[in-house]
Amino acid sequence: MPWVGARRPAGSSVLACTRLARLHGQRLQRARDAAPPLDATEQACHRGVGSCTRDAAGRTQEARQVSMHDDQLTVSVETVRALVHEQFPEWRRLVIRRIASPGTVNDIFRIGEGLAARFPLRSADADATRQWLESEARAARKLAGRTRFPTPEPVAIGEPGGGYPLPWSVQTWIPGVAATDEDPAESVAFADDLAEFIAGTRAIDTQGRTFAGEGRVGRGGDLRSHDGWVQTCLGRSEHLLDVARLRQLWTALRRLPRGGSRDVMTHGDLIHGNVLVSNGRLAGVLDVGGLGPADPALDLVGAWHLLDDRPRQRLRWALGCGDLEWERGKAWAFEQALGAAWYYVDSNPTMSRMGRRTRSGS
Repeated sequence: MPWVGARRPAGSSVLACTRLARLHGQRLQRARDAAPPLDATEQACHRGVGSCTRDAAGRTQEARQVSMHDDQLTVSVETVRALVHEQFPEWRRLVIRRIASPGTVNDIFRIGEGLAARFPLRSADADATRQWLESEARAARKLAGRTRFPTPEPVAIGEPGGGYPLPWSVQTWIPGVAATDEDPAESVAFADDLAEFIAGTRAIDTQGRTFAGEGRVGRGGDLRSHDGWVQTCLGRSEHLLDVARLRQLWTALRRLPRGGSRDVMTHGDLIHGNVLVSNGRLAGVLDVGGLGPADPALDLVGAWHLLDDRPRQRLRWALGCGDLEWERGKAWAFEQALGAAWYYVDSNPTMSRMGRRTRSGS
């Protein structure tokens, strides 16, 4: 998909970008014309005053920010509105509202009905951030349409400004309810859908690439390379978890051999906040920028994060997982969950609960 807005990749078509911007504008105008009148809170959001989102039932509610990282950036609705007005004037009339999310990497703002702006939360070098956002966009384009499940598509990259020091991105909005709000744990149909998504992702050609240690904090390569982080997590979790038991479990998991399996394309972060659910079925997948080659077992984390035992076994059957691959999936889920449990215990209780729930299921 071509890019529009403040920044375009070299060699992109100006005419194509202009047409795409016009198309987005026409679609969003139709959605705006059909929308019901704004309530008082939404009117405040439209003016850039305060922040709001909607809960699973569609009710407007105030969103609250809590710092999760020592180097976390503050992004206000006013800042987002100013940046959108300056860099994307075609979206000037659209309502902008913060979306409450358990995500730990980006602050999410909805622009009108069809777009989502993602602002990196942690302070970083601007050029390195831009390169990462461009890498995310390439990954999103590669995944789009490769399965029957909707995934976000890149629309634009915005530039720093208005007191926000980093580039930021805009992508299409995917409707649905996150698994944090509609738990699919007992749904065998959801397990079938998730297996289908994983299989479809694995079928994407790696083009000869192998795991490079980037993306999802290095998950997907050698389990033993995470020893230091796991020991840190165990040391910080004495007040939360049965550390002695978990230490023994990691000692066994870290030794699991890779066998002869080759790297395949993986999503890399199939957790509650990144999957959308509707009536117990998979309705969409978010946060697709980490798509890349890795251990085939990496996306099996979804079995341990999202599913109870019976649906989990159904997913294993659908993917034809052998014992070794299945245990490595457990190991990757263990490593991710262990960090989430203590790191976010105060600042992001949803993520912390995910960590504790995942291990209790393993």
